[in-house]
Amino acid sequence: MDNKIQKDFDRFKNLGYEDFKQLAKDESLSKYQKIGFPDSYREGKEHIIFQDIMAKLDIEPAASGKVILDIGPGCSDLPNMIVEYCAVNHHDLLLCDSKEMLDLLPSGANIKKLEGYFPDETADLINNFQGGVDYIICYSIFHYVFYNTSGFKFIDAALSLLKPGGKMLIADIPNISKRRRFFSSDTGIAFHKKFTNTDTLPEVNHLQFEPAQIDDGVVFGIMQRYRNFGFETYLLPQNKELAMANRREDILIAKI
Repeated sequence: MDNKIQKDFDRFKNLGYEDFKQLAKDESLSKYQKIGFPDSYREGKEHIIFQDIMAKLDIEPAASGKVILDIGPGCSDLPNMIVEYCAVNHHDLLLCDSKEMLDLLPSGANIKKLEGYFPDETADLINNFQGGVDYIICYSIFHYVFYNTSGFKFIDAALSLLKPGGKMLIADIPNISKRRRFFSSDTGIAFHKKFTNTDTLPEVNHLQFEPAQIDDGVVFGIMQRYRNFGFETYLLPQNKELAMANRREDILIAKI
């Protein structure tokens, strides 16, 4: 692995909301590093992420006047693509993040910026948009929520905002079980050797206790919990062109 990539991984491990506020203000970082990624993982690839999100939410091309909420948009190319999409298609866009991150994003007549950590510091959002949101995007932040607070509290609050027929995409979820399966396979071993430029085998311990890591139990627990509450839930693969598609996946939750 490239030393710079390894350095970024080490630096951006186990981040929290306050950490991202500091990253947003660090002028020495690229826009991708500000959201916790090595440049090579996001630069020139975020259009693929955008297309993947749009396909999974299945927003009707002719639809306009929808309300779209992006929780934790960050400050890279992706939220700017979402901003442009909403402007062109006349959708109202709610952006929920720290002031430090939101200050790095464009403003517009159709954009409402909501500062604070969701849901603990966003009472106005939760009170004013109950049952009023068509689509919720939660991209590559759920593992930080899971590590630092309560994943179910986060999803419960978000789903309370959906209209009937609305959808929430919880995407780019790192799944330690999926990672173990991949690196135990011939395909995963070959990937590891090519990526590290060595002949070593990847370290895989199926019985290792890994606190605060999302695994199959968490993923399927989320899906079962919200099915029991009357939602439809779907586990979706990522686009294979994305850097970590072999060990990350997405959950789509739809309000009937």
